[in-house]
Amino acid sequence: MEPQVEITFKDIDHSDAIEARIRERVAKLSAISENMRRCKVWVRAPHRRGSKPIAYVIDLSVQMTGTSLHVDHRPGDDNAHADIYVAIRDAFNAMERQLRKWKEQHKGRPHLQEALLQGRIESLNGYADCGQIATTDGRLIYFHRNSVADYEYEDLNTGDPVELSVDTKDAEEGPHASFVRPVSSLRFVDKSN
Repeated sequence: MEPQVEITFKDIDHSDAIEARIRERVAKLSAISENMRRCKVWVRAPHRRGSKPIAYVIDLSVQMTGTSLHVDHRPGDDNAHADIYVAIRDAFNAMERQLRKWKEQHKGRPHLQEALLQGRIESLNGYADCGQIATTDGRLIYFHRNSVADYEYEDLNTGDPVELSVDTKDAEEGPHASFVRPVSSLRFVDKSN
């Protein structure tokens, strides 16, 4: 699907040649990301100060499914953007880098839905509001009351079957359960697959 393109000229007269160059570059952007829905481009020529040449400014906004990216390309001290085509090139190159980075970070890799690990509550510590779960793969995993879902910590008993998700990050002590949910004994499989 072709993205919708809006080009606005401010403080500069409309130019078919400039618009054609911008549309070429938008086509390159849409080839990088098929999620691109709209591209807004503002071509500006801010007023002159003294004898300094005009430095053109190209602002871009690309809207995609679920996000938008922006480039406010301000000219530097090197007067390179006194040429409007250089300003267009630099702004669109910056947007291409952003799009490629976004695409790399959001690759369509399928997420494998893993079954939750199961176990039985081995011990409960009412003073510290935590406990340990003996998992079906033979580990003893710590959990805190904040990780219990669909139940209250006070309703748990030693020996209750649970499902859990083990997290190895953010814990100096080692693996811990980031999610614990009691299950019925009918759903509990007392061995690892």
